[in-house]
Amino acid sequence: MADYVVEFGKDGRPVESDGRLDAAAFHRNQQAIRDVLARLLHGVAGDVLEAGSGTGQHVVAFARQHPEIVWWPSDIHPQHLSSIAAWRAHSGLANIREPRRIDLSDPAWPAGMVSDGDPASLAATFSANVVHIAPWPVAQGLFAGAARLLRPDGQLILYGPFKQDGQHTAPSNAAFDASLRAANPDWGVRDVGELEQLGAEHGLRLTEIIAMPANNLILGFARSGESGRPRIG
Repeated sequence: MADYVVEFGKDGRPVESDGRLDAAAFHRNQQAIRDVLARLLHGVAGDVLEAGSGTGQHVVAFARQHPEIVWWPSDIHPQHLSSIAAWRAHSGLANIREPRRIDLSDPAWPAGMVSDGDPASLAATFSANVVHIAPWPVAQGLFAGAARLLRPDGQLILYGPFKQDGQHTAPSNAAFDASLRAANPDWGVRDVGELEQLGAEHGLRLTEIIAMPANNLILGFARSGESGRPRIG
């Protein structure tokens, strides 16, 4: 089971009376992420799972921008799930489903999700700031579950800090990585190469490496098809 460095709702930020939590990072990065998703999900319809929805603010922003997509938020922390539900209710958007409790470290997690009313296949799985603040089995479970649920044209999209060729992309990321590993040696900024290999093990090919503000990246994976290097943007 994954733990966050600072669980939302326990970080000193205010909690609304209805349970809505506020993440400072959301206000810093949501527009940049939305701009990239607008391209990656252009023309896409169907169901998209957000793995590790945190406060629920991102999924509301995504659902508002992509009304043709049905969004399925998920998390493992009870207070996060309450916040997601509150943000969903506050938004009034019809294309957000109730949050699902998913433990990504459980290799069988899709089986626990796909029940009456849940999607049998996904157009995409999106996950922001999860794989570095969780043990490696969470990343393994994320890829394994996505590979089982993604439809043939589906995508797995990851956002966060990543190393490239074993090197940090900025001194701030190196310091962040050191702080993560000091808190828990099983955490840490993951290398693009090890995630590319993990994807290959599950039939998912790295197709996109997109530079983002604050030395973050978006990585896009698709079902294995034509060989070739990922597009770097």
